[in-house]
Amino acid sequence: MNEVNDPPAVGGWTRFVTARPRLSLLAALVVTVLAVLAGSGVADRLGAGGWEDPGAESTYATKALEREFPGSQPNFLLLVDSGAASADAPAVAAEAERLAGRLAGERGVVGVSSYWQSGAPTLRAKDGHEALIAARITGDEKEMGETLDRIASSYRGAHGPVDVTVGGPVAVRHEMQTIIQEDLTRAEIIALPVTLVLLVMVFGSAVAALLPLGIGIVAILGTNAVLRGLTEVTDVSVFALNLTTALGLGLAVDYALFIVRRFREELATGAEPLTAVGTTLRTAGRTVLFSALTVAVSLAAMLLFPQYFLRSFAYAGIAVVLLAAAAALILLPAALVLLGHRVNSLDLRRVFRRGGPPRVATEGSGAWARTAGLVMRRAPFFALGTTAVLVLLGLPFLGVKFGTADDRQLPSSAESHVVQQHIRDGFPGSPGGGIEVLAQGPATRAQYTAYKERIADLPEVRRVDGPLVKGDSAYFTVLPKGEAVDDPAQHLVGELRATSAPFDTEVTGAAAVLVDSKDAIGEQLPLAGAFIVIVTLLLVFLLTGSVLIPVQAVVLNALSLTAMFGAVVWIFQDGHLSGLLGFTSPGSIETTLPVLMFCVAFGLSMDYGVFLLSRIKEEYDETGDHDQAVRHGLQRTGGLITAAAVILAVVMVAIGTSRVTNTKMLGLGIALAVLMDAMIVRSLLVPAVMRLTGRATWWAPGPLRRFHQRFGLSEGGGGPEPAVTRDRDKVAARG
Repeated sequence: MNEVNDPPAVGGWTRFVTARPRLSLLAALVVTVLAVLAGSGVADRLGAGGWEDPGAESTYATKALEREFPGSQPNFLLLVDSGAASADAPAVAAEAERLAGRLAGERGVVGVSSYWQSGAPTLRAKDGHEALIAARITGDEKEMGETLDRIASSYRGAHGPVDVTVGGPVAVRHEMQTIIQEDLTRAEIIALPVTLVLLVMVFGSAVAALLPLGIGIVAILGTNAVLRGLTEVTDVSVFALNLTTALGLGLAVDYALFIVRRFREELATGAEPLTAVGTTLRTAGRTVLFSALTVAVSLAAMLLFPQYFLRSFAYAGIAVVLLAAAAALILLPAALVLLGHRVNSLDLRRVFRRGGPPRVATEGSGAWARTAGLVMRRAPFFALGTTAVLVLLGLPFLGVKFGTADDRQLPSSAESHVVQQHIRDGFPGSPGGGIEVLAQGPATRAQYTAYKERIADLPEVRRVDGPLVKGDSAYFTVLPKGEAVDDPAQHLVGELRATSAPFDTEVTGAAAVLVDSKDAIGEQLPLAGAFIVIVTLLLVFLLTGSVLIPVQAVVLNALSLTAMFGAVVWIFQDGHLSGLLGFTSPGSIETTLPVLMFCVAFGLSMDYGVFLLSRIKEEYDETGDHDQAVRHGLQRTGGLITAAAVILAVVMVAIGTSRVTNTKMLGLGIALAVLMDAMIVRSLLVPAVMRLTGRATWWAPGPLRRFHQRFGLSEGGGGPEPAVTRDRDKVAARG
């Protein structure tokens, strides 16, 4: 009997989600409107930091210095340009001192110092025409941003004989936050219409094409409301908004494509709309559920890291994945019941067809089955060749250098980037870029002097300033010989921490923050990797009932990411294509980015893997023919996966047009990973490997097979184990 006539197809979950379809859609509209209201202004409450480990020594020392010595770590700089005159000219000095005095009187500003007050050579440019006024803006990120907005415009620009530009870490973060919000709006303007055009090309029907967009919009707006609520209890990074948009559209397209495609197939067999929805939910719906769980698991691994930058992506990612899946499994079936055969209405491609009824565009018309056949006939060649190419593309990652996010994330024209570049190029030191050593506990002047001499003798040290003493606390500023966060500076952090002292010492500064961040990630990375692998293995086993397929899925998915990691280093670290893509290479990769990109890309790869494996499993359960199941699975899903990957890549490329380098790296890197996975791994490597493993692919020991029979799910639905499944297990066990 055809499965569309199976009674369970219109029972259970189907009855629940389709009982009152109009009421369901009306309720969804009301909830969406409420989400818009709840999520309004979310971007203004998000932070632009979060790369540091909150429990690290450097974080403790930074907070202690802010409390005891607020001027020790300036985060706000005024670059004073005297033009043709010398910075020491009387008129220039008088105006600069007036500006410094005025800045010292601003609410929320402490620790004002300047070249004209201290005479410090590091605050004066080597050409003698520029010098710095440094200060610290107090408060949390939101308060610092508000203070910056209030005071910056009154200092920026011409003041008598000098011209002033505004910079410093506070200005960098604030400008980064503003640019990200602007770029996200532009990305959405680009991605939405292009996605709609591509969906029309895939479906033909304009009605069917609008359904995934509706699901995506619901998921994005709902996630914004979730993030807005989270900002009341924890820090959330503004970068997470980009992931919300990308995954909201991308996964909504994936899930809706899969469900609508299966629904149209069932209609084509003569099934009534309600029965077709039931069969769709019992097959494709279960696959969507498994897919959402695998993506959510991969993203949830970022919750194990202490940096709120990574945790923010977990918050946004899990929310948008679950909302996209919920909308696809609740709202979309209700819409399909109401639309029925009208889901094929407004066929915009009919003008290009000579005649005949429309067909589902993602089936591939046998081309994907022929591709699978070719690959499987030459399986060793394709398996080894594809693997070699992927490994070769990933080799540049062996030379990765980790660094911190700084002003070079911004476009070269950004004011705060210009200020910091002037400091890097023209000043004899790096104000604010040294390493601070906090000393706590009773000590004599002689003990401070002896300690200063010990650290001055370290080979990577250029100069030691201080100590500045306040009660039982003091701090030293150590200037490394090289860049503020290069390898020698990081090594110097370890040497400073190992230097003995008669008092307690804590080390902070950009290099120390980087060292602690790397240590925190390295400590949690094995746990996060094990979490992703173990849960993914379990989920894929529940889907397939095979012991080998989950292992294949994890290994091949990881292999599909090699090109992304190689490209990240070759392009963004080494600077190739920087002119074409419009960014400034800092010569390193921000420490948290590889973790983020792995979790996102691995989850999306599993998303496509589940689509393919579920259809192969369904066919194998029905026929017991391994090779035919692989060909059938690729034929049924090859076009679907490719279309979904192209659409998601378009969304990610739109995100990648951002002027902030980390966002550009995330968008373009994920786009490359998605395309490589869909077009190379799913099309070539998976069928080749499955041909090599043969029928043994489906083997599982008796206890695990019985466990799967009881708890497993697949597109074939529940019920007793098919006879062909029992027979092929016996064959696989013998061979």
